[in-house]
Amino acid sequence: MPAQLQAAREGQTLVLTLRNPELRNAIDPVMYAAGIEALNVAESSTEVRSVVITGADGMFCSGGNLLHLRASRQADPQVQAQGIEGLHSWIETIRAFPKPVIAAVEGAAAGAGFSLALACDLVVAARNAVFVMAYSNVALSPDGGASWSLAQALPRQLATEILMCGDRIAAERLHALGVVNRVAEPGSALATALALADQLNARAPNVLSSIKELVAEAPHKTLSTHLASERDHFVKNLHHANAGAGIAAFLEKRTPRYE
Repeated sequence: MPAQLQAAREGQTLVLTLRNPELRNAIDPVMYAAGIEALNVAESSTEVRSVVITGADGMFCSGGNLLHLRASRQADPQVQAQGIEGLHSWIETIRAFPKPVIAAVEGAAAGAGFSLALACDLVVAARNAVFVMAYSNVALSPDGGASWSLAQALPRQLATEILMCGDRIAAERLHALGVVNRVAEPGSALATALALADQLNARAPNVLSSIKELVAEAPHKTLSTHLASERDHFVKNLHHANAGAGIAAFLEKRTPRYE
């Protein structure tokens, strides 16, 4: 069976499943392109309010295909650069996507698979899942935004340890460090991620989009500039129909319904 990215709907959540059984769900350019296309379609769909990315057969993703990488050493360096650009386009699409994206990790998230999970807004992992920045183990440096994501999430020393040492890291440790949001029982990461998605789906989509944008921008702004952004988002959301629905529902002690 060729590598593919399968898309399916679970209520208001789009589930994207990495499937590459011969290579433990290793990802490739075809999957990058499919992921970008799926998110572009989902962005304009009012029926999709969140996305979950997971892996088939109890395995999240083993990263890149080492056989392809070995072959790429015989080609012009630009060939591999183009392949990495495809992955990075998918990562940037996830980060810019205005709706919540959740990684549901079973088994291992290695190399680019770890990078992909880190690109998501939230990470749910099975208790026995493992994460490994496998690049340095084969004399490579990271891609997929791994060094950026870890440097944003962790102190410099911890980010450096994870990237340089290439050790397997338990989901429990990453949960304690704040990188993993929820720890689930083995086999239930997807169900837990879908429950989290349902919780988000019940909230105003315009507000979740504002929060995602504000969080992404915060590290690059001064406090005064960021306060101005918060003001602008707040005023815009206050005058959205969803704020009227939410405030009325709260005052009337009933559950709101957002458009």
